[in-house]
Amino acid sequence: MLADTPLMMAANRDERYDRPTEVITVLRGSWPRVLGGRDAVAGGTWLAVNEHGVVAGLTNQPSAAGRDDTRRSRGELPLAFAAHDDAATAVAKVCADLDPSDYNPCWLLVGDRHALFSVDMTRGHHPLLQQLPPGTYVLENAPLPASSAKARQVTALVAAGIAGAAGVNGGNGDAESSGVNGISGDAGAGQADDALAAVLRDHRPAPEPAGQPGTGAAGRVRPAQMSAACVHTGGYGTRSAMIVSVGTTGRPLVQVADGPPCQAPFQDVTGLWSGPVTALHTGLA
Repeated sequence: MLADTPLMMAANRDERYDRPTEVITVLRGSWPRVLGGRDAVAGGTWLAVNEHGVVAGLTNQPSAAGRDDTRRSRGELPLAFAAHDDAATAVAKVCADLDPSDYNPCWLLVGDRHALFSVDMTRGHHPLLQQLPPGTYVLENAPLPASSAKARQVTALVAAGIAGAAGVNGGNGDAESSGVNGISGDAGAGQADDALAAVLRDHRPAPEPAGQPGTGAAGRVRPAQMSAACVHTGGYGTRSAMIVSVGTTGRPLVQVADGPPCQAPFQDVTGLWSGPVTALHTGLA
């Protein structure tokens, strides 16, 4: 294990190519300062991290009917959690006032160097909150525990990569981590970052059981490319990637790829914790 980094969270953002996005910016200037991407259409974010090490990311529940525009934006939620100094306080205070029926359904992971929580916003009038033990978690467009072929493949790749960075046997399950539409965890920085980046770049479709093609919303068969970590299809795919490393002290290390990580290099944007507000912007494709 790499105990100097209690939490690592890594994610690919998969979205339509024609949806304008700020890949990374200062979402909140102070008390605390919050970094993350911004959806230029709805104004929210998919992954936010604050200067105290609170990280919150979400994935959407697919719907055959599409998004209900009369509901509040799910992108508000990571910002609400990241407005607090620690994850336990964030989930206690934010979840007390949330009604899942106000939002299109989604799932979140909210964590810091002390704790990690899953938040289910898919049914009822109160979020389903669970504190997670140390481990590897892959949150895709489905509830935990992840059981799809894609989630199993990504979990195995993360476990092997983090174990290698930690200098332990990749097959023994000793490397502890956790994640959003990708990965995060109880691991270290440096080589662990490289291991997570390699997973985010992976194009191999996950092998489905014989006779059971991958399915999406309403049971529709998905293209095989959708089961890879890094997605490329005609009008939809991986637009950017982000890796957040929360150490035992200090501000988190934040790295961003402005484009699919198989093509765009990761840039260290940790300097955004101080200084003026700047942004990386990906406009219409």
